[in-house]
Amino acid sequence: MTLVSGDDFEELFTSFEAAAFRLETRERYHLAKDEEEPLRRFLAGEPDDLAWMSGWLDLMRHHARQGRTVRRVRVVSRPFSDYTRFSMSVARHSIPAGDQIHYLDRTEAERLGLPYSDWWLFDDQRLALLHLDEENVLHGAEIITDPKIIARHRKWRDVAWRNAVPLEEFVNPGA
Repeated sequence: MTLVSGDDFEELFTSFEAAAFRLETRERYHLAKDEEEPLRRFLAGEPDDLAWMSGWLDLMRHHARQGRTVRRVRVVSRPFSDYTRFSMSVARHSIPAGDQIHYLDRTEAERLGLPYSDWWLFDDQRLALLHLDEENVLHGAEIITDPKIIARHRKWRDVAWRNAVPLEEFVNPGA
């Protein structure tokens, strides 16, 4: 098995033609070096200029202008962890840029039979199965194009998206 990482991994986010989907199932991810200080500031209640996120926000705006969709379902537990609250605060900036992020309670995801795995599905043809270790460090993505495996992940994507809700509805149900 070969894992793509670095520039080859980043290229996945610029080479898709119409749609990218991500299922996120971890309670926490090992922070990239540029995310450590923003998390510290968030927990301290200090402001963040989001400069560390500018590349992603620009990419999301570019995809939106080109008519491409980027959708994610984040499976989270309640009560929300510090990391989940941080990622929700960041999502409030990423969503208006075109990053469609919805949320699903972990107990509901388990009831629906969704896998406990993290992956991206690009154009319904290319699966990037993320390989993370027990410390939630990303080691790379296994690229899969087998039609049967892709079909199973498309089904999980559809179930996840159909049952997940936008951030504000998830945080304030019934509001």
